[in-house]
Amino acid sequence: MKTIIYLIRHSEPFKNRTYLKSKDSLQLQNEKNPLTYNGELKAKKLSKLKELKNIDKIFSSNYVRTISTAKYIAESNNKEVLIIDDLGERKIGITSWDEYPTDFEKHQFEDENYKIGNGESQKETKERLFKVLMEIINENKGKRIVIVCHSTAMMYLFSSWCEVKYSGDYSFKEKVFFDGKWDYLETFKLIFEDYNLNEIKKIE
Repeated sequence: MKTIIYLIRHSEPFKNRTYLKSKDSLQLQNEKNPLTYNGELKAKKLSKLKELKNIDKIFSSNYVRTISTAKYIAESNNKEVLIIDDLGERKIGITSWDEYPTDFEKHQFEDENYKIGNGESQKETKERLFKVLMEIINENKGKRIVIVCHSTAMMYLFSSWCEVKYSGDYSFKEKVFFDGKWDYLETFKLIFEDYNLNEIKKIE
């Protein structure tokens, strides 16, 4: 049975990393980071795409920026946003930005077990996302599903089926479908036959 999954990166969030008066951990600050006004407008515009009509279910991570992106697609389809914590971004695991290694992203991409502090490795992130995706498919076979997620989590998930290059092309069945230059609201259509990925393409 064919199930269609639309994987969407969230819209543009605020990028202020100072949080001088915040007592929240960096992880919680990241989860609470909202969309900019421009990000809200772009998310609303995306929801009007013909591809994103007649959606059966809409899922989001528990981050404010993904929920705020998903709400417009939910409104245009008269659906609710279903929140799953395990759709969240890869956890970096630091308590201060001073602890962030300059080569962290590249190192983690090249070594699937590399992580720092109480964060997640590439392998752990991929396994978490893959597990929840299979659960969503299992419970919604034959439906059209939107999942609003995060770029690093999506990149690691794609590596379950695709050849993924660091700052380079993403290929499925030897066909390039993405140049690896992540922007906000990147949207991908994945077509599954039961639990097997048959096709993936980027929606412009």
